[in-house]
Amino acid sequence: MNLDTITFYFTQYGAIAIFVIVLLEYMNLPGFPAGIIMPLSGIWAAKGNINFFWVMLITLAAGVLGSWILYFLGRTGGNLLLEKYLKKFPKQREAIEKNFDMIRQKGCFGIFLSKLIPMVRTLISIPAGVLKINFMKYTVSSALGVFVWNLVFVGAGYFLGDAVFNYLHI
Repeated sequence: MNLDTITFYFTQYGAIAIFVIVLLEYMNLPGFPAGIIMPLSGIWAAKGNINFFWVMLITLAAGVLGSWILYFLGRTGGNLLLEKYLKKFPKQREAIEKNFDMIRQKGCFGIFLSKLIPMVRTLISIPAGVLKINFMKYTVSSALGVFVWNLVFVGAGYFLGDAVFNYLHI
């Protein structure tokens, strides 16, 4: 998905497009990069097409829902998928076990921090589900991490978007 396509969807479908695209990004589906989606949402808000508060609320809701989907995927079928994966890639066992140990040791604080690390932030939901982390605690720590991440990227688009676009002559 490229910038023109995302811009088309934002213009055509508004807040619904923001929600759906951010949801898909938080479900770790390829082609939905946060580095484009979130700042573009902020730029859209800066131009007065939508209120910044609503962008944050929409992206937070989409991020939490996407995280819940992966959490429940991990909780219901994660062990089976993990074992199949490890049979196919046995050398990955040590790295995966380290990640699980980190979640066990750091708990919800580890989930919060993981939501701030690219690539890890979307995938952390699956091991949290496999480990059956308390759902309410998971939701709070995940939502806080999603909020901080989204605020940085949407805020960057809101405050810096026009300057960057004008500089690049886009």
